[in-house]
Amino acid sequence: MKIVIMGAGGTGGYYGAHLAQAGNDVTFIARGAHLAAMRQNGLRLHGSRGTIHIDPTQATDQPADISGPVDVVLFCVKLYDTESVAELIRPLIGPDSMVISVQNGVDGPERIAKVLGAGHVLGGAAYMSARIDQPGVVSYTSAMSKLVFGELDGTRSERAQHFQAVCNQAGFTTELSDDITQTLWTKFALLAAHASLTSLTRQPLGYVYGDPDMRPVARAAIEEIAAIAKAKQIGLPDDIVERTLALADTLPATMTTSMHHDLNAGKPMENASLSGLIVRLGRELGIPTPVHQVAFAALKPFQDGTD
Repeated sequence: MKIVIMGAGGTGGYYGAHLAQAGNDVTFIARGAHLAAMRQNGLRLHGSRGTIHIDPTQATDQPADISGPVDVVLFCVKLYDTESVAELIRPLIGPDSMVISVQNGVDGPERIAKVLGAGHVLGGAAYMSARIDQPGVVSYTSAMSKLVFGELDGTRSERAQHFQAVCNQAGFTTELSDDITQTLWTKFALLAAHASLTSLTRQPLGYVYGDPDMRPVARAAIEEIAAIAKAKQIGLPDDIVERTLALADTLPATMTTSMHHDLNAGKPMENASLSGLIVRLGRELGIPTPVHQVAFAALKPFQDGTD
């Protein structure tokens, strides 16, 4: 398949390296030192299951350099860049092209669809942890590497099933979701809570979920998300709070989040699309969100970056 990885950071680098190694025509869109290193030395992915080295690597910072249309765009960009980047990839999109949003948050697919049309867009949720160690090098720390994706209308389309088969051949687990909105909100219950709280406390997950004074705060953050989802009739399980806490307890205590990394690096943060979104929805629905209100407000001075 002809695949473009839009955003070759941790998530894009992980999935793109596997897809390229499996023989697919993969082009990475990146920028700066990371792009320069990939062009010079290829892309290297390393972790507990070994090392993948894609050399030479097809990489560019200009989507217009790629001859379209492509089969799949894995859209792995930060939420604050969604609309502008969706516009940049417009020339790559043909009648049958898929754009799979593999982003944090829950509103990425809807925002991409407003630019490119809903018929091209699928939602996706990555269950893995990876980051850029140094330019041209991506490392992953989690044993799990599942990608869940699905059509926005819940159908099991031929194109989605074809891409699932390609992913499985590339060596990572995939799952087609019949209700991708529910899938995204299920992940969001965990993600929005621990992204905001690791950033707010400047501590890893072991503190957020393990400290006896902090754990009730984490629980309350998850409960606020569950209340919003219920009001929006998302259809999360009744025990979503307990399930989410149980999942959090299985994660490495030293693990942190991409938003925490961005805060430490002085980079822009996804605060407005995580806790900020919960606060906005809470106001619209008349649901109190005090934990996310504090997290959003306290992190707001840093969300545009300080570097």
